Amino acid sequence: MQRVVPALLARVARARPWALLRRRSAAVGGEEEPFVFLEYEPEPSGAAAAAAAAAAPRRERVRGREQRERGPAGRPDPSVPPSGVSCSGCGAELQCRDAAAPGFVPAEKYQSLSEGPAGAAGLRGAVCQRCWLLAHYGRALRLRLPPEQHRLVVSAALRRPPRHGRGPLLLYLLDVMELPDPVLPQLPALLGPDVPAAGLLVVGNKVDLLPADSPGHLGRLRQRVEAACAQAGLRGVPLVDVRLVSAKTGFGMEGLVSRLQRSWRCAGDVYLLGATNSGKSTLFNTLLRSDYCKSRAPDAVDRATVSPWPGTTLNLLKFPIINPTCDRIFRRQERLKEEVTKTEDQLSSEEKKYLNRLKKEGYLVGRVGRTFQQQKSSRLVDFDPDMLSYSIDEDPRHSPRKREEREEFTYNEVKDARWCFDTPGIVKENCVLNLLTEKEVKLVLPTHAIIPRTFILKPGMVLFLAALGRVDYLQGEKPAWFSVMASNLLPVRISTLSNADALYEKHAGQELLKFALQGLHPRNIDGKRPLKG
Repeated sequence: MQRVVPALLARVARARPWALLRRRSAAVGGEEEPFVFLEYEPEPSGAAAAAAAAAAPRRERVRGREQRERGPAGRPDPSVPPSGVSCSGCGAELQCRDAAAPGFVPAEKYQSLSEGPAGAAGLRGAVCQRCWLLAHYGRALRLRLPPEQHRLVVSAALRRPPRHGRGPLLLYLLDVMELPDPVLPQLPALLGPDVPAAGLLVVGNKVDLLPADSPGHLGRLRQRVEAACAQAGLRGVPLVDVRLVSAKTGFGMEGLVSRLQRSWRCAGDVYLLGATNSGKSTLFNTLLRSDYCKSRAPDAVDRATVSPWPGTTLNLLKFPIINPTCDRIFRRQERLKEEVTKTEDQLSSEEKKYLNRLKKEGYLVGRVGRTFQQQKSSRLVDFDPDMLSYSIDEDPRHSPRKREEREEFTYNEVKDARWCFDTPGIVKENCVLNLLTEKEVKLVLPTHAIIPRTFILKPGMVLFLAALGRVDYLQGEKPAWFSVMASNLLPVRISTLSNADALYEKHAGQELLKFALQGLHPRNIDGKRPLKG
């Protein structure tokens, strides 16, 4: 009995920790401080509870800022050599030596993936910590990269010796929301006489975000893109065509695939070029689930990481291009004819759900289908009743999870293949996005269809576009109409010219004007007067 009682008391103490606690207030006047039970601790007063509730959001903000300042989580191991395997999301070489370098994977995760019989090959299909945080948390890690790193990677890729006796086709992607394109005039210098380019196809992306002001707006937009190409001096390069698409909603993508297969066929490799945030990785992923890639490519090639943060892709990503034989082109045309006659009621529930989601995000929506798909065999479920049964004296055991085998191309599939490469985006100089934080970039870049906002300003009035810029209407005989075509999340404020500077000083960085750019304060421009429109 004497041995049972202490064990029983210890078990009760673990179940109900009635440990005696000291009060937080210090004893006064040498009096003995009273002891109370935890569950009988008196509730805080109303004022104290209100103060604690008000301080909770501040503590959360401080905790989040501390987590961001700590940088990447995980322990590096400088003794481990680089893997030689590229990240499937950004193309950087996977390594665990330097947490601030591209392709970093925490040492614990790196060792768990590479300890198998395949060695470093077990890292195939894995993504670096930066891509993981971008895809799952929308958080971007700042890396130590030279300013010209992206441009050097693109330049070295374009100067490769021609494969299969012909130079590559350059697919230049530009954002129609940012015309004239800032990188397009630099393209002739980037190509140079030593680049064996066989053709140039200019694609205007993100047309789904622009509202139709009048009939024929796509034709006028296409003329503007052609004029921008002529102004950039691209007459010397054989300009194949100019197309307007939306890589996100699929508008115009089937026409782009048909144009590539009809004119370029499978003559050589294809390189996706463009500035940062032009949508190259989104276009790469859309082509990966279209008729432009081999039938097994979507299962063997991982999708590129897509985020609004500039410079997501750090190295080359690729997938093999299908050979458009006469039979395949005929079967594809039959599928397209059949889909043209298909109504929305004939779509499956998943297709309807996907289509309705795209309609909320863009004005122009298309469907990207696949004619050549590999039939997947039904997977057999391993059932072991002995693993599910256990006696009352033992805990249930969980069977180790089998790692899914990754699809791989055979040698015959890729020995003479032509490849479509996704290249790093060319960083735009003097771009406002380079001065913003992650949350501010998401506010500035539009992701849904833009709703025009029109304001009538009288002389002496000011229009603020958040804290990014302002338009001053100084003189005029009558009121003027101003239409704002920007992200729906950016606030637009109207003020008088006499109160504009005080409004900016008071509300820049607050809820009214959202944020203020560091280093672009009005008094930092010329040191004499506030910023004028």
